[in-house]
Amino acid sequence: MKLKDKVAIVTGGARGIGAAICRRYAGEGARVVVTDRLGHEAERLAAEIGNGAFAVALEVTDRASIDALVDTTVRVAGGIDILVNNAATFDMAPVLEITEESYDRVFAVNVKGLLFTLQAVARQMVSQGGGGKIVNMSSQAGRRGEALVAVYCASKAAVISLTQ
Repeated sequence: MKLKDKVAIVTGGARGIGAAICRRYAGEGARVVVTDRLGHEAERLAAEIGNGAFAVALEVTDRASIDALVDTTVRVAGGIDILVNNAATFDMAPVLEITEESYDRVFAVNVKGLLFTLQAVARQMVSQGGGGKIVNMSSQAGRRGEALVAVYCASKAAVISLTQ
């Protein structure tokens, strides 16, 4: 029960790695805030894991949505101790076929969303006076280029740099 009495937000928490993190954190005693743009799936997972978990629909590319997440979490859970910035998107294309729309979406979710979620949660943690933990999820793809995923690799390199 390493996380007993801690409140942990997990972005992109409804499926995949995010869902596994939510389950594990709940298993360690955390009250998990499952956030995802897939609100119904986030609600289903929060109900499944129990332990006071709840869901908040979140669009990480929208600052108002991020602010609402922080406000809701503080109102419902009393504060924030942990943020796992896991929300991400992925697109594949040869470099000569990358579209501006794809580039904008990948960077909006993977970099902008991560930065402004980190910022909003960090402000709350500072105001609480007790600190907290922020985990920014990246990928080995951020340390090397890979065929067909240049934009994704660049976005994850940005996450690594922001975190450092």
